[in-house]
Amino acid sequence: MAEDVVVLGAGPYGLSVASHLRAAGLRTRLFGDPMETWHRHMPAGMFLKSEGFASNLSDPGGRLTLRRFCAETAAAYEDVGAPIALETFVSYGRWFATESRGAPENVRVLALRRRDRGFELELAGGEVVVAAAVVVATGVSGLAWVPAELGALPPERLTHSSEHASFDAFAGRTVGVIGAGQSALESAALLVEAGARPSVILRGPALVWAGHPPVGPQPLLRRLRWPLSPLGTGLRLAAFFRLAPAFRLLPVATRERLVRETLGPAGAWWLRDRVEGRLPILPRHRLSGATTSASGVSLAFLADGDEHVVEVDHVLAATGYRVDLGRLGFLADDIRADLRAAAGYPRLSPWFESSVPGLYFVGLPAALSFGPLMRFVCGADLASRRVASHVARAGRRAPGPRRLSASVRAQLASRGRGTRGG
Repeated sequence: MAEDVVVLGAGPYGLSVASHLRAAGLRTRLFGDPMETWHRHMPAGMFLKSEGFASNLSDPGGRLTLRRFCAETAAAYEDVGAPIALETFVSYGRWFATESRGAPENVRVLALRRRDRGFELELAGGEVVVAAAVVVATGVSGLAWVPAELGALPPERLTHSSEHASFDAFAGRTVGVIGAGQSALESAALLVEAGARPSVILRGPALVWAGHPPVGPQPLLRRLRWPLSPLGTGLRLAAFFRLAPAFRLLPVATRERLVRETLGPAGAWWLRDRVEGRLPILPRHRLSGATTSASGVSLAFLADGDEHVVEVDHVLAATGYRVDLGRLGFLADDIRADLRAAAGYPRLSPWFESSVPGLYFVGLPAALSFGPLMRFVCGADLASRRVASHVARAGRRAPGPRRLSASVRAQLASRGRGTRGG
């Protein structure tokens, strides 16, 4: 039987989108290991950088919140001012999947191809699924970026921060942590706590730390000048949150710069005491090369105009992610050829639809169209509502009878028909 929609990826965006699609009366299948990136590619002992109120998945009624989950499970939670443990968030995502009746199918999609007016998906195990529309919600999977200067190092001497669910194996070893963002700094703190000897090495002149968010009622003037949004404090971040649909109207070069620079490398306020004074910090070090040595790895840097070599047992590249459609190996060549892109990102309509009709992208790949919001969990609500609304209104349904609830029909009828572009 053909499906209306298939969602690829069962992280916060995939689970949220699937919840909204099903509520719109669309026959939906969701493929992926639930919260896989969070429980397989992030280290135990980690905390979310985002505040509790900004870490909700999205369901149509707004009932399945992190606050409610924590209340029902007696897990520690505050809207603001108390970091959320990784283990709590992973459990929350799995609870969300159960409560929204959208349990994902833990199966790998090998290939996505066009078929007639829809798509054909080949699954590991041999099943072939036909769908009228597909939503790519694979998150950062496959998009880890490592500087070319580290390319000569063998895998046993170089790993990306996303490859570790634990740092226990590094006890007693020296580790060069490349980067200055939350991933680098929290990894370094966890390495220290696991008995390793890390050094954080960064290009900038100093580490940057986020300020403590305002807790409790704030004076009106402060709220007007420094509004608190899910992205953080300040008018600029509030604009990126509230005006995300208008972001795509900016010139491409401006959008690319804003996505890259907004909320750049910085550590969370609660992490500072676990880093400063506990491990070496090497600022103003620009990586120029790396070679293996008898003792491990020799990292070459330009530091204040001079050459500087750092010897370590292992290199941890906490260097983030870069969107590259070419690395989404499940996309068939004809789909890839027809995807309009800019700066590596797919060009998307106001409804997250790509230049291939019926193919949608949410999460990080949507950042060039909708701004920094798409780099964070809090962007799932906007993406889910727009994708579900557009798929339903565009009439992308497999053959067979459909019966939408009166409330859904009224909601869809009240909105104008979407347009594609990008």
